Amino acid sequence: MSTEGSTRAVVAALLANAGIAVTKFLAFLLTGASSMLAEAIHSVADSGNQLLLLLGGRQARKRPTPEHPFGFGRERYIYAFIVSIVLFTVGGLFALYEAYHKGHELHATHGHPEDSLLDSRWWWVPIVVLLAAIVMESLSFRTAIRETGHVRGDATYVQFIRRAKQPELPVILLEDFAALIGLVFALLGVGLSLLTENLWFDVAGTALIGLLLVAVAVVLAIETKSLLIGESAGNASEQQISDAIVATPGIDRIVHLKTLHLGPDELLVAAKIAVPPSASAPDVAEAIDAAESAIRAAEPIARVIYLEPDIYRP
Repeated sequence: MSTEGSTRAVVAALLANAGIAVTKFLAFLLTGASSMLAEAIHSVADSGNQLLLLLGGRQARKRPTPEHPFGFGRERYIYAFIVSIVLFTVGGLFALYEAYHKGHELHATHGHPEDSLLDSRWWWVPIVVLLAAIVMESLSFRTAIRETGHVRGDATYVQFIRRAKQPELPVILLEDFAALIGLVFALLGVGLSLLTENLWFDVAGTALIGLLLVAVAVVLAIETKSLLIGESAGNASEQQISDAIVATPGIDRIVHLKTLHLGPDELLVAAKIAVPPSASAPDVAEAIDAAESAIRAAEPIARVIYLEPDIYRP
């Protein structure tokens, strides 16, 4: 995945969510609909998340230092993990709290609190805002799907989210998907409340938004945690690297091979290779140099390569 494609998807989502957040807050202030407040906070959280992803990409481009000799590529994983925490706390838990608070208020006022959505002359504002938000989120989601389509190959979207080494597009895909579903929940909650004059539908919509965001945040945390711990290259990449090493003159076989992502676009390759027992030191050095060039040609993101020569003993 190109960094440019990831950045384009993040910026599209940021612009959409920032504009949507303002309109949702306005709709809440005019009507008092709890699902509108939950959705507004959700959009604020998403906007903050996109800023975090952009910051992570910027930090990852820092040059290596003596203290961090392998660079800062994993900064992108760190910030993606923070995104999952923000989505869980600011988005999901706030929506669940708002549903509880609104439900308690409805119970205390026998289902009809003062200054409710049903009494507002602006009752139509949430409907208009939610429909407009669905359109804007759909455009953002379309951008994420288009950028994902350039890199996911034959993998399904679920497989792509689970296997991707670059965190930005999986995060944006899940966030935009959750945003669209959340908007549908909010539209149903507000719409049914207006049609039936029963504000418990608004509370239910808010609770569903909270549960949805918590679920998405948990999925993001699990997938990003795996990247933080350290994942190897995919099977296809490791096979290409193995083939490149074995095809190098002066190398008999691979004793063992280890790979590790130092960042989304940086791969460490370490291998013990078997060389002929009669090979001289210059022959071994030449074979290693040729193998390194072959590895980089087969897998361009292989930035750090360590090859240890040995004599194979069955």
